[in-house]
This record gives sequence, C-alpha cells and structure tokens, in this order.
Amino acid sequence: MLDMRKLLLMTGALLATLVYAAPYDEAADAKADVKQALSAAKSANMPVLVIFGANWCKDCRALDQALSTGRNAELVKREFKVVKVDVGNFDKNLDLAEAYGNPIKKGIPAAVVLSPDNKVLYATRLGELADARSMSETGIYDFFKKVTETARKR
Repeated sequence: MLDMRKLLLMTGALLATLVYAAPYDEAADAKADVKQALSAAKSANMPVLVIFGANWCKDCRALDQALSTGRNAELVKREFKVVKVDVGNFDKNLDLAEAYGNPIKKGIPAAVVLSPDNKVLYATRLGELADARSMSETGIYDFFKKVTETARKR
C-alpha cells in the first residue's frame, strides 16, 4: 500500500512537472495568436510582448517561470498583452520572427514588443535573454522595466 502511494505521488509530481515544462504551445497558430493579442492591445491601449522560445530550452522555461511569479508577473500583466511563440528546433514560426527583425538570431528566449498597430517598439537583437537561467529575478525585472520604458518612448 505504501509503495502504491509513493508511486502515485511520484506520478503526480512527474505530471505536474510535464505540465509546467511545456510553456510553449507547439500546436498553436502563432500568427493568429499575435493577431488576437494585437486586437486586445488596441482595446486596452497597451503593447504586445511576443516571447519566442521552445519547450526544450531550459532558458526559455526559466524565463517563463520568472515571468509567472512575483513582481515580474505583476509588471508583465500590467504593461503588456503577452504571446508565447514556439520556434521548435528553429524550424517553426521563423517567418514570424523574421517579420519582427529576427530576434532569435542570437538565441532564445527572445522578445519583441509591438505597438497595438503592429510596429516593433523593441526587440532583443543580441541574445539578451538567451541566458535567462543565470539572470536573477531582479535582473529579469530590471530588463523588462527598461523594455517598458523604451516602448513608451516610441
């Protein structure tokens, strides 16, 4: 009986990990998702944050986790409509990345901030987030705070 409980607990923990481990919807229609976010952004008069990444990418998962909690989550929710775009093994949604200046060229995760009328206000160009695992919560917060300020000026 005890072994069965352990097995069930371990299975539950594994399932919870697998559910979290997939922040990017590999079956999503990224163009439609961006279009929908732009429409919502017009109504809310706020920019769209497009985050390009992949489920296999540890830095992408680390960034997703960081943006889902604490003051980072509050900042992103307050300032942006967010869309996560899966790039697979750099073989998916590349046309979308290219349309926004190819921010994934130097690594993922990568980010683009769009005005509600689909103009690029900011894009990572130098792999600024590609080492997200080693960025502190404060480092990520400061990065997105600066991105917010840059987007407002444009």
